[in-house]
Amino acid sequence: MTAASALPRSAFAYRAFTTFFIGRVVSILSFHVMMVAIGWQLYSLTGSALDLGLLGVAQFLPMMALTLYVGHAADRHDGRTILVSCMALQGLGAAIMALGSAMGWLNPIVIYLIMILIGAGRAFEIPTSVSLIPALVPRDTVPSATAWFVSANQIGTIAGPILGGVLYELGPATVYGIAIAFWCIGAAFIFMIRMAPVARASEPLSVNSLMGGFRFVWRDRVILGIIALDLVAVFVGAATALFPIFARDILETGPWGLGLLRAAPGVGAAVMSMVLGRWPLTLPIGPVFFAMITIFGLAIIVFAFSTNLVLSLAALVVMGGADVISVVIRFSLVQLRTPAEMRGRVSAVNSMFTGTSNYLGDFRAGAVAALIGVVPAVAIGGAGVLVLTLAWIVLFPQLFRIRTYDELPAAQVLSGEAERKSS
Repeated sequence: MTAASALPRSAFAYRAFTTFFIGRVVSILSFHVMMVAIGWQLYSLTGSALDLGLLGVAQFLPMMALTLYVGHAADRHDGRTILVSCMALQGLGAAIMALGSAMGWLNPIVIYLIMILIGAGRAFEIPTSVSLIPALVPRDTVPSATAWFVSANQIGTIAGPILGGVLYELGPATVYGIAIAFWCIGAAFIFMIRMAPVARASEPLSVNSLMGGFRFVWRDRVILGIIALDLVAVFVGAATALFPIFARDILETGPWGLGLLRAAPGVGAAVMSMVLGRWPLTLPIGPVFFAMITIFGLAIIVFAFSTNLVLSLAALVVMGGADVISVVIRFSLVQLRTPAEMRGRVSAVNSMFTGTSNYLGDFRAGAVAALIGVVPAVAIGGAGVLVLTLAWIVLFPQLFRIRTYDELPAAQVLSGEAERKSS
């Protein structure tokens, strides 16, 4: 057998994944088109870094409140129905923003309430999307499909902010109208997915069922370590909420500059995720993961001190490329080390940790920037990422030593052996 024939088939050889990929791209595009308008509107209304940080809190609250039920729902119900419902809920939020913008009654409180509504939709959307991947492609194609899934997110992250920044010149209501149209298209593609039945949890809703994902993560030191490091690194290194300030006050650009800043991490991430989709990672994944977190922290520090738009964009591109490699490693490990009937709940825990870090990280950035300024707030965050990386190598040596995605936890190995003996 040649090396080329030994490679797994492309994820796009499977129609279900292709349809899912398109729907995911359009959904993420919608979200980021809308977020440019929301960030610019809010900063225009208040001029406050803290208020921008509160956007993260508004998205965090529903995710925190719903996480336990989200995983249970993803394990028990059709993921396609959940995803279509999530897109409809976010489209409703965009419709209210469009109406408020057109009629002039928007204020910060209304914006925060809309973000809570949208956060509720995203609380279900993200873990459900991730848990669907192993049902769309064979096991050996999951790492490649995961990389393409991440690239779908990044394509939307690139095109959405740029499109939102350009369209904002026509008024925020136009931006929200475009977002609604994209969500309708995305929902149509998700609805068209055809896939084989998957194993679903049969246990009824209970505290024991809801907590199953947390128990599984706590027992697996590799999954616990990789999720926890993502949480703390993104929490201390988050800077996205402050982009309107960097765009207007430091780099002296308009909404188009804000769109470029929000898109830049996605450019690096999209390029790298496409590379990983074509050529899955074969290097020892533990050391690679820690190396990428280190590069992520260094890029944040460069961005913090830059006063040149090109250098700032370059730093964000590098940051996005490093981040996506760590994300692909994390998603692949979580999916392949988790039994099928538990993937929804474990993905929900993963999503809660990452969502917590993103949203509360934005609040941390806004609060610290309000106290000491935006540049030191971001620079301190980048330095904190470097310190945490060193600490995690000591605290989770199992994660640093792991070499391949197929190194299953001992509990699953024993379970597999027991099943083989009984059959």
